[in-house]
Amino acid sequence: MLTLDLTNAPRWHDLVPGVRVQLRPLTTALMVATRSDPAVEAVPEEASDEERAVAFAKALARRAVLAWDGIGDADGKPIEPSPESIDALLDVWPIFEAFQLTYVSKGLLLEQEKNVSASLPSGPSAGATDTAKPARKRAKTARRG
Repeated sequence: MLTLDLTNAPRWHDLVPGVRVQLRPLTTALMVATRSDPAVEAVPEEASDEERAVAFAKALARRAVLAWDGIGDADGKPIEPSPESIDALLDVWPIFEAFQLTYVSKGLLLEQEKNVSASLPSGPSAGATDTAKPARKRAKTARRG
């Protein structure tokens, strides 16, 4: 059963021991805005899936992070979230993984469940019918010159 939280209140997420972030709810508006983020759109077509995932996660985090605890500068002084510090935070592998698992994957899992449970109206399913007529004769191949 899908449970709707109509409050849309920000929530605290523990990423690693001693580090937590307050995040906006993962809404459709937030995901759509992130997909059209200039940093996401600037990822080259030939980029790997991993590079795309990092760019998307950072863009999403820049929109979602409202506050945090347990994060400081090189001198150990607490710092506030900023686009640069959020990007630096997600460059830490365990933080990136925790962000993906505790925040991003919840929205993606729901999408995946929706896709898996839907039956296909056409295609290779048992009830599908052919849409193309059989060829009457074999096609000729081009000559090599």
